[in-house]
This record gives sequence, C-alpha cells and structure tokens, in this order.
Amino acid sequence: MKTVSSHLTNLLNSIPELPGIYKMLNSKGNIIYIGKSKCLKKRVKSYFANTPKWEKVTKMVSFIHDIDYVVTDTHLEARLLECELIKLHQPVFNSQLKNDNRYVYLKIENNVNYSPLSIVRERGENTLGPFRSYHTLSDAIDSLKNIYPISKIKRTYTFDYHILPVLMNEEIFHNNLSILKEILSSEKKLSKLISQAEKKMKEAASIYRYETASFYRDLIRGLQYINHGISGYQTLLSKDIILKIPVQNGFKLFWVSKGMIHLRQNYNTLNHNDINKFIMLGQALPSVTLKEQNEKSYIDFRDILYSEIMSLSEDMVIILDNTSKVSRQNLIL
Repeated sequence: MKTVSSHLTNLLNSIPELPGIYKMLNSKGNIIYIGKSKCLKKRVKSYFANTPKWEKVTKMVSFIHDIDYVVTDTHLEARLLECELIKLHQPVFNSQLKNDNRYVYLKIENNVNYSPLSIVRERGENTLGPFRSYHTLSDAIDSLKNIYPISKIKRTYTFDYHILPVLMNEEIFHNNLSILKEILSSEKKLSKLISQAEKKMKEAASIYRYETASFYRDLIRGLQYINHGISGYQTLLSKDIILKIPVQNGFKLFWVSKGMIHLRQNYNTLNHNDINKFIMLGQALPSVTLKEQNEKSYIDFRDILYSEIMSLSEDMVIILDNTSKVSRQNLIL
C-alpha cells in the first residue's frame, strides 16, 4: 500500500465490509469523487494500492485528504445513491452520470427536405427516447439511410443495401416515412425489420460479400439499440414489481412502480402474509407521474434499476399483473 497519512490509515481500517457509497474529499472538504461497492473496505483500500489500475486513480489519490461513506442495505441502493449524489455534487473525477443534457431523442421528420429521422435535444412532437448515446443513435440513422426506401409486401418489410443513399421523390419519401412510423411504433414490427436484416446479413456472408454483411451487422446493432431505447423497459414502466432482496439481518422488500422505487421495508423473517401486506401498502400509494423535465435525469436511475432486476434470481422478483404474480421473464427482451 502507498504511504498514506495516519488519519487515512485509521479511516481505511474502520470502513466496514458492507455495501454502500464512498466520497473522496480534498483538503478543502470538497467532494472530488463518489463511488459505490458491494464491499466498501475492499474497494476503498484498492485506491491506495502500489499499482493502481488507472492513471486517473494515481492522480486522484494525491488529492484525497478525507473519506466519507454511507452504508446501505443492498447494492441496488448503493448504485441509486451513487447516481443521485454524483448528479447533485458533480465531482471533478467522476465522468459518468453527471451530464443529463447529453441524452437525446429520435425525431421523425415530415419535411421532404430533411432526412426522415433526426436527433434532437428536447422532447417534442414525433420524438422517441430519450437515448443515452448521441453517436450510437447517429450511426443507426446513417445506416438506415443506406436501405431507404423501405417497402412492405403483405406483412414483410423489403429493402436493399445501397452504397450511397437513394434520392427519393416526394411520393417515395412519404411512403418510406409512413413505413418508418409503423415500424417505430411497435416493438414487434421493429423486431421484424431486424429479422429481415439478419437474413440479408447471412445471405451476403454466404456468397462472400463480407462488406455488405458487415453493413447489415452494424445496421442490426443500431436497430437493436433503437428498439431497446423505445421498448426495452415497457414492463419495468408499466407493471408493479416487488423485489425481495436478502440483507444482513433478513430481507428487504422494494415496491417498484412506473420504474421507480416508492416503498421499501426491512424484515427479520419473511412469509407470504408479510408479502401480501406489503402489496396492499404499495397499491395504496398515490399514483406518481414522471415529469418531462426529469425524464433525462431519470434514465440513469431506470437503467440501474433494470440491470439490478435482471441480475436477481427468479425468486427475488415478483411482477404483479392485476394482482396476479407473473414471472420475471416478462422483463427480458
């Protein structure tokens, strides 16, 4: 371990082996970094190792004068608290979760003088999202330009790869636009388009047209990104969900509604009667509507909650549908 002050040494030795968040402070008491861990002691001590993994850590450690931490019952709560505090304090050494304004929306354009799809910073008419990555969304839009115009024969979408985008007259533009609106309005229909692209990728590879196959591979990734951004959290946002997570002294129940945690409660022991009472408490809560101005900020909390739910075992997640229990598989894309 690197040479550290006696004050920091005592702090490092006193940090518990529990989940939570930690805050690195400089000599002026300003928070310079916020992190989280399933084991606070192990994670915080790693910053003072002789050979840190990242150059940023080496630079940051020289500024650390004090360390503060908050113990949480679960890793889920640690991740959510970390996200909240980073947005609040904007620590200089944190690069993720700070800037909500980087999130963007996919806009469907009606003007023939524009590309059918564009990227905008604010929600408006005919917008979808928000999406986390401007560049990933931009790449997806650019790939789509090379398969326009998209047609529909019976229930099948048809298209071809063009090295250069095809110039569309007004009639073809609006036909293509109508089909795009249809595709983007339904996860099932967007999945059909992805399936068609997968077939074309395999066909191109089978006749050694690897450049074309590579294009379709990138197109598929872009379409999957759009699909996830539009439909990936439908169950999380539309269902009431109970999480049953083991903690140090028993269990903790979480009531999730509209993709947000509204109620949490600890139990030393847990039985079906306790769960049913918890359901009644959750269902009695007033309905909460997400404000549009908080939508971009909320996407980080939503992603955290979604990823944690998907990491939990089947018996730890109860999805309610008209008071009946539903398998966690409803969350899987």
